[in-house]
Amino acid sequence: MKRALITFAAARALNAVISVAQGTEASFQPLGVGVTLSLGQVLRPIHDLVEQFSTLMLAASVIFGVQKILISIGGNSLVSLALSITALGWAGYYWRQPRPPALLSRLLVMLLMLRFAIPVVTLGTDALWQKYLAADYAVSQDSISATSGQVGKLNPSISEVSDSQGLLEKMKGWVSKNADVKVHFANLKAAAEQATEDIIKLIVIFVLQTLVIPLLLLWALYGVARRAFEWPGPIPAGSAKT
Repeated sequence: MKRALITFAAARALNAVISVAQGTEASFQPLGVGVTLSLGQVLRPIHDLVEQFSTLMLAASVIFGVQKILISIGGNSLVSLALSITALGWAGYYWRQPRPPALLSRLLVMLLMLRFAIPVVTLGTDALWQKYLAADYAVSQDSISATSGQVGKLNPSISEVSDSQGLLEKMKGWVSKNADVKVHFANLKAAAEQATEDIIKLIVIFVLQTLVIPLLLLWALYGVARRAFEWPGPIPAGSAKT
């Protein structure tokens, strides 16, 4: 949850810097002719991506918060007491007959899932994250933070060449400033491309951590619990030959 909140804050900071950069303009006058270039326009393609990414990170933070509450509910003493009583009742039925009531088995499965499913899923997800996703997350997170500072520095105020200067000075100034503008555009483009790649990596990481892996683990746990405590009914007479 802390990682999601940190990434959400970094996404919002990057979005704010991009919004400022999109309004940055560089003006110069080659040979008396005014030219204005908007340096931030190169960042427009990733502006929507950053917006959607920040929304995803907010949703991921909410999901982790819900998991934290569910862990607290599952660890409540009343849940543990109900699970213990149900397990003892199920064991008593099983001791007397090999087929406990289906309703009691289903209740036992539900209480087991409530008590242990979220902690097990959380531990399993974190173990997979540490093994396969942690390194990519650290690199991409650092890169996103660095990109915010880099884009913030690429907002130069290029002053206009004075009309009182001579023709040679005007040409020298125009060439120098035009070269600076090209450098700024190239740097902004490189920063945008790197930020896009890192954002996509982080989206994949958090989708796996909040949706794909937990749902797969929950499905597996439910299947194991159901098969362990539920048995099929008597075999119909007509199907004995098969």
